[in-house]
Amino acid sequence: MKIRAYAKFKNFYRGLPEFVRSKALRQIRRLAKDMRYPSLRVKKIQGALGIWEARVDRQYRMTFEIIGDTIYLRVIGNHDDTLKNP
Repeated sequence: MKIRAYAKFKNFYRGLPEFVRSKALRQIRRLAKDMRYPSLRVKKIQGALGIWEARVDRQYRMTFEIIGDTIYLRVIGNHDDTLKNP
């Protein structure tokens, strides 16, 4: 699948510590190849129609939506903050 990122995602990504950005980049590549990759733990977000979450690590999450054959990255950051406003 193709990956695109909204401006909001890019802004949050730039604000992350370097070690988290490198983990996120690795997970984004995995997401593009196989959404079911075990470490991603992809699942739909309840109450948010068509929005999914994936794991960067134990503390950080990213949200995305799928339109056609493209994954649009929406938000990335701390688990609780990210899922409050996916």
